[in-house]
Amino acid sequence: MTEKFEKHFKELVKKVEQYLSASIKEENNAQGEIYKAMNYSLLAGGKRLRPVLTLATAELLGADCDEVMPFACALEMIHTHSLIHDDLPALDNDDLRRGRPTCHKAFGEAVALLAGDALLNKAFEVMAEAAAKMNDPAKGARIMQKVGNASGTEGMMGGQVADLRCEGKDITEDQLRYMYAKKTGALLKAPFLIAIEAAGKTGTDEERKLLEYSETIGLAFQIKDDVLDVVGDAKLLGKEPGRDAADGKTTFASLYGVAKCEKILEEMTVKATSIAKTFGEKGEFLREMAEYLLERNY
Repeated sequence: MTEKFEKHFKELVKKVEQYLSASIKEENNAQGEIYKAMNYSLLAGGKRLRPVLTLATAELLGADCDEVMPFACALEMIHTHSLIHDDLPALDNDDLRRGRPTCHKAFGEAVALLAGDALLNKAFEVMAEAAAKMNDPAKGARIMQKVGNASGTEGMMGGQVADLRCEGKDITEDQLRYMYAKKTGALLKAPFLIAIEAAGKTGTDEERKLLEYSETIGLAFQIKDDVLDVVGDAKLLGKEPGRDAADGKTTFASLYGVAKCEKILEEMTVKATSIAKTFGEKGEFLREMAEYLLERNY
């Protein structure tokens, strides 16, 4: 990771953090606890990968980053909603997230469930408000529709259902790829869909290349998670590794072993960086992002 990449990554994260911090005001009222629970999870840190990718791609395509920011941060709210719900006893039953008690451990299952719902709702409130203020509100509505599709039954939530149905079963690589494309890939593709729509680049060669890049890093991201669940450090991960095996889940690591997965990841990174290079100097951030995702240890 070059100094230039790291600096710009941190700059984008800072802007995202500032927006998120101002998004949910904690109120001293009867429902005040839900605001605390929402912020407990939303402001707990993390890579902020989805909003950063949205802003970086908007920069690449020449879109207005201020106009894109609400949609970028809405993705982080949706992602956080999914983490809160994933951690619940009904799903993964995790006690730790990012090195501290999960939302339901800190606030109880009922409040955590509602906090996840509230973050999902807040994401669409934020996007609707932003869309209404755009010079072309129809463009904002199209972005909202794409985010809704990426996070709903044909995207992330559908992938979660597929994941549940696959627990304890031997599944094929094709089935695994389908599940990963929905569960993880859809919400990593959404940043590019937002930026492409905002820049008016639908139907272009730039769109084709960026979506191919997003699909490549989306699958690679989940395969890397599979590897880290086997060899990762609990302190860096912020949670205990080994859950996939304990839950009887088929992963790329269980199908092929860590060594082959690492080779697959290297090949996918080469593919993603090659696509980014076709954008010349403007694609440098995405090129280094693909390498960063390969090298990450949490």
